[in-house]
Amino acid sequence: MTTITLYELGAYNNSQLIPQTFNLDLIDSQQDWLEAIGEWLHALTEQTGHLCEECMVCDYEDIPAGYVGEYDINPEYWAYKQALEASYLDAEVFEAAAELDIEPDMVEELYQGVHGSDEDFAYQLADDFGLVPESSDWPASYIDWSAAARDLMMDYGESRGHYFRTSY
Repeated sequence: MTTITLYELGAYNNSQLIPQTFNLDLIDSQQDWLEAIGEWLHALTEQTGHLCEECMVCDYEDIPAGYVGEYDINPEYWAYKQALEASYLDAEVFEAAAELDIEPDMVEELYQGVHGSDEDFAYQLADDFGLVPESSDWPASYIDWSAAARDLMMDYGESRGHYFRTSY
């Protein structure tokens, strides 16, 4: 479950903790998110008799850190959420892509899989293109895969073992 917990800021500044946890699995857009916060703050204003109009993030779960600020969720989170829900890839791949500044709608197209090292990735890519002969270790065993990987990585990026094409 994807959740975020907010504190009402005025109460927080007066040493009172008034938290509200939102289940983001039930919220589909920035507009719905802002409406949910507004409804909570309005109800809290009626309940406390004090104007409640600001909040801050105190905790979150299953949201990539890059999408959470001190006071709110980055509006780009909703595109991430929609792309993740529509994809066959899991959240770990999308989080790795976000670390490489890859837009959520481009993740599936640019994803190259999981590899143990740049050299493993270079070898696998060469093999996928049919450049490594099946019948023998030669010439593959004589190729400087570190140098090949170094050159190849100018057009690719890696995060958490996930590889993506980054020159597009």
